[in-house]
Parts: sequence; C-alpha cells; structure tokens
Amino acid sequence: MNTDALFSPFSYKNLQLKNRIVMAPMTRAQSADGVPTQQMADYYARRAASEVGLILSEGTVIKRPSSKNLQNIPDFYGNEALQGWKNVIDGVHANGGKMGPQIWHVGDTRMSEKYPENSMEKASTMTLADIEDTIKQFAASAKAAKDLGFDCLEIHGAHGYLIDQFFWEVTNTRTDEYGGKTLKERSRFAVDVIKAIRAAVGDDFTIIIRLSQWKQQDYKSRLATTPEEMEEWLIPMKEAGVDIFHCSQRRFWEPEFEGSDLNFAGWAKKITGQPTITVGSVGLKSDFLSAFSGEGSERTDLSELLRRLDRQDFDLVAVGRALLSDYQWVQKIKSGKTEELSDFSAESLDVLY
Repeated sequence: MNTDALFSPFSYKNLQLKNRIVMAPMTRAQSADGVPTQQMADYYARRAASEVGLILSEGTVIKRPSSKNLQNIPDFYGNEALQGWKNVIDGVHANGGKMGPQIWHVGDTRMSEKYPENSMEKASTMTLADIEDTIKQFAASAKAAKDLGFDCLEIHGAHGYLIDQFFWEVTNTRTDEYGGKTLKERSRFAVDVIKAIRAAVGDDFTIIIRLSQWKQQDYKSRLATTPEEMEEWLIPMKEAGVDIFHCSQRRFWEPEFEGSDLNFAGWAKKITGQPTITVGSVGLKSDFLSAFSGEGSERTDLSELLRRLDRQDFDLVAVGRALLSDYQWVQKIKSGKTEELSDFSAESLDVLY
C-alpha cells in the first residue's frame, strides 16, 4: 500500500503541515469546569510527537449561555481557560505539531441529566440581540486563538449544533432575516459569524469550517439535495472568509449525489475550489455510531481513501477513533506496521490516553 500521498506536505496561507493527516475533533469533556488540564495538554502533545499533521481540538465553547451541554467541555474564553489552552498549544509546538481549536456553541442540545439544571439557562429562541452577541463572542474566541499562538481555527457548523440549527429548515423556523425558505437564506448566521471571525484574525490566518448533511437529531437528513443547492450553501461561506471546508460524513466512501462517486469533500472542493478535509470512519469498517452503543470497530485498509486522495478529490484526511485508541497511528501507517495498530474500543472514549 503506497501511502506517499498521505505524507506529502500541505501548505495554505499561514498553515504549513508536514503531512495530510488531521486529528478530528472529538469531545472528551474532561476539562474541570471548562479549564484544560495538564493531562489534556499531554494528550495532544503525544499526538503531535507522533507526527499528526494537524490537530483539531475537541469542541471549545464561546462565552454565551447554553453554549455547552456538559459541564467539563472546555471553554475558550476567560483567563484561566485560555491559560490552559496556552499550555496545550505550547506543548504541541514543542513536539513539532500544528493545532487549531474548534470553536463551538451547542445550541438547544442540552443533556440536563448530565449538567446541573441551575448552571445553565433554559434554551429559548434567540433574539436579534442574542445573535449579535453570539457573533461577537465567536470573533472574540477566534482572536484569542490567534493571540495564543494557534496555527488555525475551526468553526463547528455541523451535526445539529447551533450554526447547523440555523442551516436546517426543521430547527430554523424564524421569520426574520436569519430565517428563510432556502438554504442560502438560512446560512446568513454562519456567514455573519465567518465575516466577524475573519475581521478578528486578519487575512492570513486559516479558517476552517466543519459541515455535515446529517444531524445527531436525524442521521438521514440532507441540507443540500443537489450540487446546485450545495453551491448556494458553500459559496457564500467561501466569500465570507472560509479557507478550508471540513466535510463530515458517517462513512467517507459514500457518494454525495447520484451519478458521481465524489463524496462530500469531493463535491465541496469541486464547487468552491478551496481545500477540503474528508472525514468519516477512516481506517475502520463501521461508522462512529457503533462506538456509542458499546460496539467495537474492525480496522480496514486505506486503499479507497488513497485512491481518492491520489485523484485529488480532497486535500486532507481527518482521523478520529483510530487516533483516539492509538496515538502512534500515523507513525505505524507511515512505516507500514499496520499489524501493530491498536483496535478501537468504546472504552477509548472515556479516557485521555
């Protein structure tokens, strides 16, 4: 198996990567009261030392009510939390890595049985003043990321969380300027967030956005049912300042539209001309949902992934569970020692290994 394409360098604006492998954001929820710990810093530093090209942090939240749905999800605001993140990025850089935080607001997805009721305001429809402040706080966290020395940032716009709730007609029933019958109209909130972040970080700092068709509320949902709808969705975000589209699928090998074997990342690159990241069960035979039901996932070869990467369908490859269970995954793939890879198990979700 020739993996040369995975280990060629990637360069875009300020972002210089040694290879094409990205550590996907994976919620760990082990930051006590929102403050990243030394254990978390060590967790990311191990992946940096093991040659992950780009590390994307778990979702980190902005300074807004109901921005998180678990108490120990990390914050990306406030002196104590930001100092914790400074420790994280310094450790990653000391080990030769590159990293960006994923900036997040979960929206109306609270898990009240796991989060004290008195510590979170009841979710309600956002007023225009709420929206204005939320956009401001996204920009503030983005500026903090640049100031702390991160190499890029990612906006979480996928999986049924706040930004995605604006995209989706099921959850966005607004009748003001942030609603609308078309996906393009419902994308205004995302576009305004991106514009504010671009203004905060300047022209050369790389902005990634993670998007998905599926939602945690409905795995079969689709925002864009045709390439034309996808163009109306993605182009305004490109024009607002997105550099790289991180295209989340449950299984990366599944085609996005009939008549082509291009996946989501392939179509996004074709439509926008921008670099894209593919993600979805890379290195595994089953999608991530099995992990949350307590099932394991068998490894599979990377031949289909490499075929698509060689064809330049996408530019970067995000790896989630495989890197969670084996922080040396990249080195083992590079050296051809696939027989030494650790199998994924659901227990990996509960520890910072």
